[in-house]
Amino acid sequence: MRKTLRSRILIYFLIVSLSGILLTSLSILWGFEDRFNDYLLEGREKNINQIKEEILKEYKKTGSLQSDQVLSVLHDQAMRENLYYEIYNSDGKILIETNSMRKMMENMGKGHRQDSEANYNSDTYHLSLDNRIIGSLQVYYQEELFAEDFSFFQAIKRYVYAAAFFTLILSVFFSILFSKWLSSGFNKLSVAVQELQKHKWNTRLNVEELTGEMKPLGWSFNNLASTLSTEENLRKQFTADLAHELRTPLATLRSQIEAFQDGIWEPTPERLQQSHNELMRLVRLVNELEKLLAAENPQIKLNMNNIEANKMACFLKNQFDPIFKEKGVKLQIHNYGKELWFHADQDRVTQILTNILNNALQYTTPNKKVEISFLEENDNIGFVVTDEGVGIDEEDLPHLFERFYRGDKSRTRKTGGIGIGLSIVKALLNAHGGDIRVNSELNKGTTITILFPRN
Repeated sequence: MRKTLRSRILIYFLIVSLSGILLTSLSILWGFEDRFNDYLLEGREKNINQIKEEILKEYKKTGSLQSDQVLSVLHDQAMRENLYYEIYNSDGKILIETNSMRKMMENMGKGHRQDSEANYNSDTYHLSLDNRIIGSLQVYYQEELFAEDFSFFQAIKRYVYAAAFFTLILSVFFSILFSKWLSSGFNKLSVAVQELQKHKWNTRLNVEELTGEMKPLGWSFNNLASTLSTEENLRKQFTADLAHELRTPLATLRSQIEAFQDGIWEPTPERLQQSHNELMRLVRLVNELEKLLAAENPQIKLNMNNIEANKMACFLKNQFDPIFKEKGVKLQIHNYGKELWFHADQDRVTQILTNILNNALQYTTPNKKVEISFLEENDNIGFVVTDEGVGIDEEDLPHLFERFYRGDKSRTRKTGGIGIGLSIVKALLNAHGGDIRVNSELNKGTTITILFPRN
């Protein structure tokens, strides 16, 4: 079964949490048990040393290993510490013993359970004074916990188990909560992508609701959705514009041909010329579309040569001077003062600059001027075309190089364009590894900078 991102996060959280709880609980139990056993051992050694000191103290006073004081301490440890003793003199004769009390204590239920003799261990300690052995001490003690010690240790275990259980419950709860929170952004993105697949172009993500790591992805999605929405609008607009561009000449040609067929019109040279003009409009439209497809072909072949920028500009000025003068617009070149060589396809460069100059001429009114200047920028050679035309609206600038985009629909129809001239320019520059920049202000003019790599 395929696991979702949320279930994977939940499983990872639970594995880490349970591992941490298990290791922590076992470490506490083992560590506490070891330390508690050490504590009991230290206590037992302390009690045994107390007996040894008491016996030696009495021996120094009376020369005997037994006394009421020693017997009292032995009885006290038998009752409280479950420690039983046998005291022997140097000849091995037993003098005092409390081991017989052990059976009695077990029968009274003072021990932690009814243990047999095998449950007790014994150790022997020599009693010596001035490097002379004066007797021995046999100690009997229970290895397992008993009475209060056993109860105390069991209580600690219960507390550890309870803490582990509640920690487990909390870890499961917060793992579910965190997995839901961490995967919520991906879920929202998934839903948004599915909506986009259904052509709901207005789908957007609320980026502020996403985590810091998801915000860049959210912004990218919104930009993608916005781009797709724009492209869809451009496609629809292009379809409408193309239909309009085709409808007019086709309708005119149809009416004229039908008039010829019905004998209403005589095929005079003037009327045939009108039909030819409409036909050429269709031819120009198809040619522009073919140019765009060729320019956007990733396998476009460039015939690269060394080109001098000043000479290229002078060549274009000679070509455009007649039509600029016909409209009353001045075309001026600012010579750079030195040769500027760059590597490019001369025909494509001519095509690029021709498109730019045509646009400048179309949108510049009479008695204004268009200027061509040059620049060197890093490893690039640039042409700067500045006009004093109507300018471009700021909201249209980001879409200027998109296919079929036309800011002023009525104006472009009058000039006969379909909004792909700058798209062709951009595609050809990309093929050269160049760049294009546009600065414009309404009613003041436009500056277009075209950059070509030197090599």
